Amino acid sequence: MSVPLQILVDADACPVKDEIYRVAWRHEVEVKVVSNSRLRVPEHPLIERIVVSDGFDAADDWIAEAANARSIVITADILLADRALKAGATVLGPNGKPFTMASIGPAIATRAIMADLRAGGDQIGGPPPFSKADRSQFLQALDRALVRMKRG
Repeated sequence: MSVPLQILVDADACPVKDEIYRVAWRHEVEVKVVSNSRLRVPEHPLIERIVVSDGFDAADDWIAEAANARSIVITADILLADRALKAGATVLGPNGKPFTMASIGPAIATRAIMADLRAGGDQIGGPPPFSKADRSQFLQALDRALVRMKRG
């Protein structure tokens, strides 16, 4: 028997949890909602709440260890995306943009530059506000990723 598909959600700041549940139910795929604190999740056999310690990166560590080629990881965390990609997972940001082996290096470099600028006292804006278009793009990207993985 093959390893089942799973969606691993870096849930503490994820704005698309409801969308993930809807797509997962339609495709009958397990979802593991990983967080440092107890979050409300639907009572459903496909949804599992994983509460890890509040240690630094505990949720990221759990997700990175659970990720494999049959996983879709949902995260905005670039360093977690890198770890999940190295484990063979498909990785999507909450805006639907995929992280890939080709895009992760430049994303990590940009993150480091922005951290240096902030540390130097520069006032730099954050990401644009999450929009309906982001939500729609995410739904389409997750659906496409699941269809692609089901086909093998």
